[in-house]
Amino acid sequence: MTQHAKVVIVGSGPAGLTAAIYSARANLAPIVIEGEPSSTSDQPGGQLMLTTEIENFPGFIDGIMGPELMMNFRSQAQRFGTTYRTAKASRVDFTNKPFKIWTNDVDSQEPQYTADSVIISTGARSLMLNLEDETRLIGHGVSTCATCDGFFFRGKDIAVVGGGDSAIEEAIFLTKFANTVTIIHRRKELRASKIMQDRAFANPKIRFHWDAEVVKLHGKEQLEGVTVRDTVTGAESSLEITGLFVAIGHVPNTDIFKGQIEMEETGYIVTKNGTYTNIDGVFACGDVQDHTYRQAITAAGSGCMAAIDVERWLESQHHGS
Repeated sequence: MTQHAKVVIVGSGPAGLTAAIYSARANLAPIVIEGEPSSTSDQPGGQLMLTTEIENFPGFIDGIMGPELMMNFRSQAQRFGTTYRTAKASRVDFTNKPFKIWTNDVDSQEPQYTADSVIISTGARSLMLNLEDETRLIGHGVSTCATCDGFFFRGKDIAVVGGGDSAIEEAIFLTKFANTVTIIHRRKELRASKIMQDRAFANPKIRFHWDAEVVKLHGKEQLEGVTVRDTVTGAESSLEITGLFVAIGHVPNTDIFKGQIEMEETGYIVTKNGTYTNIDGVFACGDVQDHTYRQAITAAGSGCMAAIDVERWLESQHHGS
């Protein structure tokens, strides 16, 4: 049976749940399709569910655990009338109104949900090394965000995997805290821009491990080191580090929206005038349209913007009819 809502929010990270809080308080009774626990790219709560302590989210003097923060978001939105559906959005149809959304069963003729408006907040996922123990050590020495976790590595020897601008930027930022930062790169030269390379080469705390790839992580409770393989000779060596930052790129979770909505070549959704997309009545917020900041606080802020944009858009439709 198809269920209709004034607004359906696809995704339940900081952006989606903030949008839910604001739209619920505006009496829009949003439905949040929050994802599935078994999905690595679309799990309820987003990437913060894989994060341990968060110390840079305003209002928490002593920090807060990522899952606890997201449960607080969720409960707050629920308090104001948000309905949750623990399912993965599998198909959408934005060609006509009301918009149609299918979950799980893509072969179903009838959509599970229709909506007057849709907020896309499916986020983005960090590309990982796909190593054994990688997921287990996320938040315990392995990280994908220097801005989030750099503070915890004050005086430590750490490494960054990658050779692009993002990797070099993260490495330079981490030198504010770490004793040494080793950049591990598969090639003999960096892919980063010339100015970023010059800054890295000039930084006395940065070291380089060329023609190398991380093939194994060590440590039971915390990362204690890695095994690195030479991509030319195949020889392996050990690197004693307590922090490993993976900076090999991000991928927005936008596969189901391809062909339905305007995107950049990289898959990020294009927004204008706030959170408006090229489809009238469809809005996007958070990391799904932000490849620059990628912070919980900026995602939450854009979720607030999306809810306000939706409320005003729905009001304009009412007056226009």
